[in-house]
Amino acid sequence: MGVEIAVTGLTKTFGSQTIWRDVTLTIPAGEISVMLGPSGTGKSVFLKTLVGLLKPDAGSIVVGGQDVPRLREHDLYEIRKLFGVLFQDGALFGSMNLFDNVAFPLREHTKKAESDVRRIVMEKMDLVGLTGAERKLPGEISGGMRKRAGLARALVLDPEILLIDEPDSGLDPVRTSYINQLFIDLNAQIDATFLIVTHDINTARTVPDNIGLLYHRHLAMFGPREMLLSSEEPVVRQFLNAQTVGPIGMSEEKDADELAAESGQELPPLPPIPLQLSPSNGLRRRAQREPGEWCRTHAVTPPPGSFASADHAIPYAAGLAPAGALASRSGEVG
Repeated sequence: MGVEIAVTGLTKTFGSQTIWRDVTLTIPAGEISVMLGPSGTGKSVFLKTLVGLLKPDAGSIVVGGQDVPRLREHDLYEIRKLFGVLFQDGALFGSMNLFDNVAFPLREHTKKAESDVRRIVMEKMDLVGLTGAERKLPGEISGGMRKRAGLARALVLDPEILLIDEPDSGLDPVRTSYINQLFIDLNAQIDATFLIVTHDINTARTVPDNIGLLYHRHLAMFGPREMLLSSEEPVVRQFLNAQTVGPIGMSEEKDADELAAESGQELPPLPPIPLQLSPSNGLRRRAQREPGEWCRTHAVTPPPGSFASADHAIPYAAGLAPAGALASRSGEVG
């Protein structure tokens, strides 16, 4: 079972530069959350602050009942054992083969016998589809395989929280789809709390249970996937639908002249909300919601064509699904 991360009033500056201020959100235990934002908005800084590598100027990060920024070094060392981290490039040791890379945290932080180390490493490598590649060096494998090896290493200590920094960087769309499915399958198996930082809109629209957006030195919004994908909030709408009309410009925010020139322009319609990815075995994850559940509960009309399967879309009448309409499609999870 994953662990909840409760963030309150978090502020981080570097000198006179404010990265973000007064960030407050709760990352639910055992769910997959995604953090988005234009380049330079401090998404990676946010991950480093959660795990205690950087100290905030103000605010709290409560993990397992402990406030991370206020822990002494020894206690911080212990709380970090709850975390597994997948870095952008995998961060593998180039002189070690994949087996030794994955084994490194076990040899560094535990006193397990080498037979136990081998069993655990092979189990995690099998989990990410790398059985048979354990003797290869990082320079001998593809970028996608390096990502999976980094993920196996992040999993060897059985973390309750996984922080994943831009897993799609350097990957083509097909490999990105494979690793997205892997995150869904892993969450179904280990029930850990996932926080994924990404720029990939398809990942944000199809993978997470929750989405957050950092923009202009603050948290613009955080909540269930359907809430953000149906949102009319300008910056959320623009970013999640990759539109040019809105407050985000080439240098993060547009100037007054650009915004004035756009005033009165008709916004393109919101695209349909896709079905969320399901585990490969067809079973429901614990955190998974019925497609359209949030929209139905909050009386929000989703964009036309939302929650479409291969054959048809889930019907909505006057913005709400008829009673039992979603339940009757229980075999199709969202």
